Amino acid sequence: MKTRSMAVLTAILVVAPLIAVGPGPQAAAQSRPGGPARSAESTLVGGIDLDTVTIPELQTRMDRGSLSSVRLTLAYLRRIKAVDPKINAVLRTSPTALAQAAASDIRHRLGRTRGPLDGIPVLLKDNVNTRDMPTTAGSLALAGKPPATDAELVAKLRAGGAVILGKANLSEWANFRAAKPTSGWSAVGGQTHNPYVLDRNPCGSSAGSAAALAASLAQVAIGTETDGSIVCPAGMNAVVGLKPSLGVVSQSGVVPISAEQDTAGPMARNVVDTALTLSVLGGGDPAPGLAEAAARTGALRGKRIGLWRLPVLGAEVDALMTRTAERLRAAGAEVVEVDLPYQDRLAALEFPALLSEFHRDIDAYLATRKGPRDLAGLIEFNRAHPQEQTCFAGQELFEQALAAPPTTDPQYLAMRAELADLSRRSIDEVMTEHGLDAIASPANPPAWTTDCGRGDNDVIPSSTPAAVAGYPSLSVPAGFVGELPVGLLLMAGNHQDADLLSLGAAVEHRLDGRRAPRYLPTLPTG
Repeated sequence: MKTRSMAVLTAILVVAPLIAVGPGPQAAAQSRPGGPARSAESTLVGGIDLDTVTIPELQTRMDRGSLSSVRLTLAYLRRIKAVDPKINAVLRTSPTALAQAAASDIRHRLGRTRGPLDGIPVLLKDNVNTRDMPTTAGSLALAGKPPATDAELVAKLRAGGAVILGKANLSEWANFRAAKPTSGWSAVGGQTHNPYVLDRNPCGSSAGSAAALAASLAQVAIGTETDGSIVCPAGMNAVVGLKPSLGVVSQSGVVPISAEQDTAGPMARNVVDTALTLSVLGGGDPAPGLAEAAARTGALRGKRIGLWRLPVLGAEVDALMTRTAERLRAAGAEVVEVDLPYQDRLAALEFPALLSEFHRDIDAYLATRKGPRDLAGLIEFNRAHPQEQTCFAGQELFEQALAAPPTTDPQYLAMRAELADLSRRSIDEVMTEHGLDAIASPANPPAWTTDCGRGDNDVIPSSTPAAVAGYPSLSVPAGFVGELPVGLLLMAGNHQDADLLSLGAAVEHRLDGRRAPRYLPTLPTG
């Protein structure tokens, strides 16, 4: 870079942190006679609506100079300050976010942008290592010094020019601690609330990532999933979440449950932004023209989708699936009813296998951090710290994992082999038999009332086949049961992520199943 460019960049980097504490454009406008008054909670900035704008639209404006990453980042920081107290989704913001944005603005001016996420604010689930911010998995045991290095996926985001905006709350230890957990609660961050109805639950361990997106507190977010923890929060908060095929996104530097099932994945308010984020996290096609192709008349014509209804999620969700099928058929898709085999056996085997894998993998991770050095030490830490017991006291899963057979045990090895075989067959056989492009099912029931004493009230079997198989699954907003969002979960064969995103974009366009939250305190009784 030329000396003059470096001097300009340095000046902006020095000034940028001061912008955050000075009066912003809205405040200045309101202080001027005749200046337009606008709520600090507004999603409007520079003539765009954060709730609906896509990354390609933002990049076009930044390339033209009508929008800067600093202004965009500042808008999200202000929304976090104004709106997050209602939902408690963001644990912390990065002290360098505006400096990162200023560096991106220089790259845009010089024509040296690094890809689709350059200048785009991203929230990270707080089980993803960051060298400059704490990474806690929601636990006080990890609340001290940050990790020594970034997770590999964070390094890719930084290399791509993304603005790391901050860390999102999560279900402590990704919901793998207690037998009766409350999703969205952690000892570090407290309880995250569903933005649509605040006394309802956000679901799954990526609760803060999904709730923050629903409230337009970042453009995209990173979640993680072992079984359901991206796709259920996405559905319950009316956003998009992709659980990629296993191995597409590096798990290095992410607090683990199971190397056999864990994956990080992108979440956003639309499929296009989700696809672009995946292209940075895992490489591959950055989905050029995906939005235009999805909106094209006939984009769904001839697509074959198997509908796995799951009536266990209730009559209202089933009725929504009927309406969804009708809309897809009206767009030219062929929708056939299917049932996935082997589900009872998968349910019986998955949890015991995860216990053994968690003991192995969490011991390896804790050895890299300050604090408890292994699972036994973590159990003792929780017993000694009452703050870890303010919502629920149990750590039954930790205790069961400590006693589980090692992953070298022949019984464990047989379980994992059978899980891999049956989960893949449950998808492959149905797709082959019916000639399907994807299998669809409800991603979630309507959100239950958050209750620390009772714990979660969830019965969500739809995520398990793809999660155990390591296949991709994608949740897109399908609509609402009253005020509560429900997602449509799409799953496909191994490493069919790009095809699934293309289909998901067309389904999203047809269903138009999202609306902005109203932050209702509760629902009327009855």
